[in-house]
Amino acid sequence: MELSKLFAIIIGSIFINNFIFSRFLGLCPFMGVSKKISSSVGMGMAVTFVMTLASSVTWVVYEYLLKPFNLEYLQIIAFILIIASLVQFVEMVIQKTSPNLYKALGVFLPLITTNCAVLGVAILNIQEKYNFIETTVNGFAAAVGFTMALLLLAGVRERLDYADVPKAFQGIAIAFISAGLLALAFMGFSGMKI
Repeated sequence: MELSKLFAIIIGSIFINNFIFSRFLGLCPFMGVSKKISSSVGMGMAVTFVMTLASSVTWVVYEYLLKPFNLEYLQIIAFILIIASLVQFVEMVIQKTSPNLYKALGVFLPLITTNCAVLGVAILNIQEKYNFIETTVNGFAAAVGFTMALLLLAGVRERLDYADVPKAFQGIAIAFISAGLLALAFMGFSGMKI
């Protein structure tokens, strides 16, 4: 195991190939939950748990169940079932431990199941031929990048509530413009060589 390769995976997943700003995956919860920092933190923690665990479990299922029996064509169905099970578990835990956060996340919590970023990282791990450790690190780093993007936009949107925004740009319009500007800023990382 090379630490330099793990470091490159972490930096790449958080900054260079950020799932929101570079790969444009998971935009629905990104725009829907980024109104308040508090709900963004909760969503980020839930996505981090699901994405990290889903990466590990899907790798094990692929390597030890699908691949030996030549069932690779069932990859997407198997991965979606695993992700849905993990999201149900997270939903039950949040509902029991933090009802306010559960209410704040609303419909976006069960929508983690259909968050294409979670499925995307599981498929990318297989395509990149990562081993188990690299897969787990990539899943966690991708979730950290997702959470960072969520918090950045939430911070901007909370400040925009007090700004004098022209009426035509108020609400979701200025949120999309802000997200676009953040994505442009993250394009600067695409030139990094690790």
